[in-house]
Amino acid sequence: MGLSQTLLFYLLLCVHLGVSQHYLRLRPSPSDHLPVPDLKEDPDPEYDPREQDLAERTLRRKLGSNFDPNFMSISSPMLVNLSAADNQVKLQGPMPNEIKKLDLTETPYGKRVKVGKKARRKFLQWLWTYTHCPVVYTWKDLGVRFWPRYIKEGNCFSERSCSFPEGMSCKPVKSINKIFLRWYCQGFLKQKYCTWIQVQYPIISECKCSC
Repeated sequence: MGLSQTLLFYLLLCVHLGVSQHYLRLRPSPSDHLPVPDLKEDPDPEYDPREQDLAERTLRRKLGSNFDPNFMSISSPMLVNLSAADNQVKLQGPMPNEIKKLDLTETPYGKRVKVGKKARRKFLQWLWTYTHCPVVYTWKDLGVRFWPRYIKEGNCFSERSCSFPEGMSCKPVKSINKIFLRWYCQGFLKQKYCTWIQVQYPIISECKCSC
């Protein structure tokens, strides 16, 4: 292939990546809003992988060490999602400093009150539990155009306010990226070329009580 033909090929490829597969979005777009909303897929089954394209051994080799059984599943997983109540009780890590260092002996009016060590410890534990923002995980079906097809996605607990008094809510503050395979087609119908490519999928990993 000559230089002019090579340049033409890459130019056509760049243009095609912007318009291929009609209105299909290839991968999750970067966003401050997690979890990732569902991708808008072209419903035409011609863009689905065929049975021979779903050979597990081949796909495992293509994904390599990125396969994480803690967050992805090839077959439909059992619905054993952690409940919000379980996440709230199992507080992880040390107590946050902003709670641990609270001075419970001084009132807003300057008057000091006596608080026993046991009462203080119990109150701080209650406050930590009340303001704790667990990540609640649920399994999600990404569809046949992702491999593995199922992802364990994180959501911030949102059934009640996390502040005292009320007003604040749990929001994502950290996320991790997991590598999946995405079935991607170039061209249209009989002239198309399809293959598996690696894409990053962000998952909420930490939530925090905030405005």
